[in-house]
Amino acid sequence: MDLSIIIVNWKVKDLLKKCLQSIFEQTKNISFEVFVVDNASSDGSVEMVREKFPQVDLIASSENLGFAKGNNLAIKKSRGRYILLLNPDTEILDNALEKMVRFMDAHLDCGISGCNLLNPDLSLQPSVRAFPNLASQAFILLKIHHLLPHTKTIYKYLVQNFDYEKMQEVDQVMGAFMMIRREVIEKIGMLDEKFWIWFEEVDFCKRAKSASFKILYTPKAKIIHYFGQSFKQAMGVKKQKDFNRSLSYYFKKHGIKGEWLAIQILRPLSLFLAWLAQSFKK
Repeated sequence: MDLSIIIVNWKVKDLLKKCLQSIFEQTKNISFEVFVVDNASSDGSVEMVREKFPQVDLIASSENLGFAKGNNLAIKKSRGRYILLLNPDTEILDNALEKMVRFMDAHLDCGISGCNLLNPDLSLQPSVRAFPNLASQAFILLKIHHLLPHTKTIYKYLVQNFDYEKMQEVDQVMGAFMMIRREVIEKIGMLDEKFWIWFEEVDFCKRAKSASFKILYTPKAKIIHYFGQSFKQAMGVKKQKDFNRSLSYYFKKHGIKGEWLAIQILRPLSLFLAWLAQSFKK
């Protein structure tokens, strides 16, 4: 088996249907399997998959397991040489999955790869970032990135000078499309389930890089990613809480003690700012 495709879904039935259609219509010349892990959707997603895509290995959870645990359930069942973590709000273009498998075959030192992500209007969607540091995350917690999106700190974190026309080694690729060599999981383990949402793919890339695997971006394959510009959107209080929890755990795991303490100090202020932004929206 060349490729195991894993999609964790939560209440995006129509987008999931489009994603699955694109996989089966646009994937040629490789052997693959598809898993859909449904996190207790109530929108008919499970019924749609059962009816329209009986060839999919469906794991229907009765509770929302989160991104990491949902993916890990399918990873345990997967058989592919490569494992693709794919968002349900994506659409495969022009046999992109075969291109990515061939790319990984040609770069044996590559543990994780990402491809060229496009917005629905086919414009470029930035998908590469540097690893988080205290300065960049403080700017985000304090919402400075909304007011000053091109400061040096944010510029470096978002790698705003990145050339998406060239294959390059990077710190992290977006979790919407992350192809993983099975040997990486065998060496570093699966996704850390202590991350509920946010930073699980960053943590995974960090661990892979620490284990001497390269993380590569390639423009050779393209996909569409819907609703992929969340960085520009103000978070509500609930999302901010989830973000803060994962950020705090990331710094506890990978940062130094002083940085983790600084994040704790900023967390209440970030919630207040999120509440303000949410209030002005009403």
